Amino acid sequence: MIGLLACLQVWAGPADYVWTSPSHNSSESMPVGGGDVGMNVWVEEQTGDVVFYLSRSGCFDENNTLLKLGRFRLHTSRPFDWRRFRQTLRLSEGYMVIGDGGLWVTLWADVNKPVVHVMVESEKQETDVEVTYESWRTADHLLTKREAFQSSWKFAAPAGLTTRRDSIAATEHALTFFHRNPEHTIFDDVVAQQQMEHVKQQMYNPLRNLTFGGRLRGRDFVFAGRQADGWHYRSAKPAQRHHLQIAMATLQGSLQQWQAALSQTEQLVDPRRDHQASRQWWHEFWQRSYIEPLSDASPLADMLRNYTLFRYMLGCNARGQWPTKFNGGLFTFDPQYVKEGEEYRLSPDFRNWGGGVHTAQNQRLVYWPLLKSGDYDLLQPQLDFYLRCLPNAELRSQVYWHHGGACFTEQLENFGLPNPAEYGKKRPEGFDPGMERNAWLEYEWDTCLEFCMMALLARDYGGINIDRYLPLIRSCLTFFDEHYQYLADRRGAKRLDADGKLILYPGSGGETFKGAYNSVSTIAALRTVARAMGDTALLARLPDITLRDGMIAPALHYERVQNVETTQLYPVFPWRIYGLGRPGLDVAVKTYQQDTLALKFRSHIGWKQDNIWAACLGLTDEARRLCELKLADGPYRFPAFWGPGFDWSPDHNWGGSGMIGLQEMLLQETPDGQLLLFPAWPREWDVCFRLHATGGRVVEATMKNGVTHVEGLKFAK
Repeated sequence: MIGLLACLQVWAGPADYVWTSPSHNSSESMPVGGGDVGMNVWVEEQTGDVVFYLSRSGCFDENNTLLKLGRFRLHTSRPFDWRRFRQTLRLSEGYMVIGDGGLWVTLWADVNKPVVHVMVESEKQETDVEVTYESWRTADHLLTKREAFQSSWKFAAPAGLTTRRDSIAATEHALTFFHRNPEHTIFDDVVAQQQMEHVKQQMYNPLRNLTFGGRLRGRDFVFAGRQADGWHYRSAKPAQRHHLQIAMATLQGSLQQWQAALSQTEQLVDPRRDHQASRQWWHEFWQRSYIEPLSDASPLADMLRNYTLFRYMLGCNARGQWPTKFNGGLFTFDPQYVKEGEEYRLSPDFRNWGGGVHTAQNQRLVYWPLLKSGDYDLLQPQLDFYLRCLPNAELRSQVYWHHGGACFTEQLENFGLPNPAEYGKKRPEGFDPGMERNAWLEYEWDTCLEFCMMALLARDYGGINIDRYLPLIRSCLTFFDEHYQYLADRRGAKRLDADGKLILYPGSGGETFKGAYNSVSTIAALRTVARAMGDTALLARLPDITLRDGMIAPALHYERVQNVETTQLYPVFPWRIYGLGRPGLDVAVKTYQQDTLALKFRSHIGWKQDNIWAACLGLTDEARRLCELKLADGPYRFPAFWGPGFDWSPDHNWGGSGMIGLQEMLLQETPDGQLLLFPAWPREWDVCFRLHATGGRVVEATMKNGVTHVEGLKFAK
């Protein structure tokens, strides 16, 4: 149990997470990582081996599949005693220990450079250790129809689509493994498909000649040969202590440049110093924020544990160049444990909905909670993703429509163009080449404004300098202003309506309200971002939100319903036009409670946001109900592995939306910055928290026995 004083003043970090028995397979793995590296670790019940998959952010192959770096198997001559077995994730310092009181295996990832360390220690007797590197990419592999979904080709894969083999080279004391993309990749095919070859040389291409991989070596380990199951290295002699390291590198350029980068990383390794620095980083990470129960006995304790475990998983990619993927992040496992059936007996690289495509509607939910948690460094890879893609998105507007602004689509490749499958293969002659031919995605390009708003709020919350993101934000606003005037000009003689407002048609309310005229989600987004940027001219041209029967309407008109998103509540979250302490609360509450589609679509699964809206509207009982469903233990052994939901497992947008809803139950703000403490929190849930607010404020408060106590406000350094 956490004491009140400890919670508010000297919180030492989260408790260890412990298993006391081994696992059956990778679906019962436990995550550990740091920097931009993740491992799924389990101890095999049958063999007693410690097994882990190794993943790193940004390892995209020629088909834009996010590949794992391999599977590692550690065997010790002295087996674990199952009666005293413990697999412990030491959350407070970001590493894992597996042991039985006499034998320990410690795994950790350096947060400052891409290196994984594995240490084996025996208390009394000396042990031999064998490590095996297992790869499933030893030859070129023809992808099945289902397997192609792991790539950006998805359901439109060309005949003969192949994942190229890795290069693996063993020497006496080290094993080097890497995947190298050729000059020609899916990028070139997508550019040709989307009629942009004449500007190809100007375009950002992250895939050409990309090499990623690493090197395994250990003190006094020697090569013991290659067998059917992999490459084996053994300790040269028994010892009480053994140390293995896996250094990694990812680089665009020549193979020689990649090798030099890998060697440079190895030269910088100092295990004792590096582990101390990594542990200190995690300690400081946990001091930024927390939500902790005041009793270990309540269901609340499990939900808050899952909140913390998921935040840890996000923290494992704090230093990545690439954002955490919504459909599994760094911690996917063998697909046959996610979906049943022969078609899912695929390689560990598989995840549904592609590896290089970043579906914005899903990605945003992974990143919104980082503001209140104070994890602005974790937000940077997602913002930088858009910044790198900005030139290509602006080229789309120039090439197709000859106007300014960045056109970011919903199913967005990591080079800023639409996903080639969703772009559509069956396109009528003369169909606008800038448009996706897709019933779910057509005219959906306003999600980029949520990431623009995240940047603006990172400035308001943490004082982050966002000067480099301002051109991105302006360009996104410019696109809507110029494109919808362009479309109106093509239809008739006037660019604006009779009231001098933009005509946002055709538009879209998420993937749901298609052929929308003045979609409320788009209007709310443009109004909020334009106001934050001080763009009064654009604000004056924006139409009003449509109300109908005393409720927020999805749009003035729409042609059809295509999916199950309740975008009529986007003005509540993420755009906060309606909510507690804001005008029109009754309108938003009525929309939540009475809109027939809002009721029909209500759910806690996956990316569903009903829990967030209930909290933002002060509907405590409803927020509690949905929070209990959203943050309950997932279906796998590790309780923060949710899913697959609508996507894949672990479902990161499930976890992100759960985090957001919980934060909103505890802390909200009015437009003038007044803090609302426990605005949708059940009085019987005893809790303490530290969360962030605008103006650099750090709020610490408790609720115990229905009584609120505020320690006070601090200001972030």
